[in-house]
Amino acid sequence: MMRIITGSARGTHLKTLPGVDTRPTAERAKEAVFSMLGDRVRDARVLDLFGGSGQMGLEALSRGAKEAVFVDNSRAAAAIIEENMQRTHLADRAAVRVADALFFLKTAPAAPFDLVFLDPPYAAGLLPPCLSLLIGRGWLSPDAVVVCEAGKAADFFGDDAEVAGRFDILRDARYGAAYIRLLKQK
Repeated sequence: MMRIITGSARGTHLKTLPGVDTRPTAERAKEAVFSMLGDRVRDARVLDLFGGSGQMGLEALSRGAKEAVFVDNSRAAAAIIEENMQRTHLADRAAVRVADALFFLKTAPAAPFDLVFLDPPYAAGLLPPCLSLLIGRGWLSPDAVVVCEAGKAADFFGDDAEVAGRFDILRDARYGAAYIRLLKQK
């Protein structure tokens, strides 16, 4: 069972969707990501695309992030995120949008975020277009960090050299089947 690791909601157990439609980030990987992020989380505006259970954004809120927006195309996932927001008592600083991530990034009014979690289905090829839209539509604050999770290191940028050229890689790590990369726009 997933839980919030530290902060105001420490130890709170989170619900997840039954079945294999979502793939929660392993607790060891989540702990490592937040260790890498350090103080960047405090007072950050967070965007959790492909929200699933909301565990990454909720962990950020528990650690002092200012606010979080969760996006997932599944109404069932959005309901789980809402329930987890209530369980953690963090709902007052969070909002959920039921939308396809690419559609959301293309059509919603862009507001810069300081921290973005991108954990799409591994084989879907969604990381490069999401990264392109994050930069191209002004979704990132000047010092924003984008935390990406993929099934293979080659999936982060795909064959898109233009997108790759617009980011600096801050950290790379592997946890089991998950590759984690922290990016910052150049």
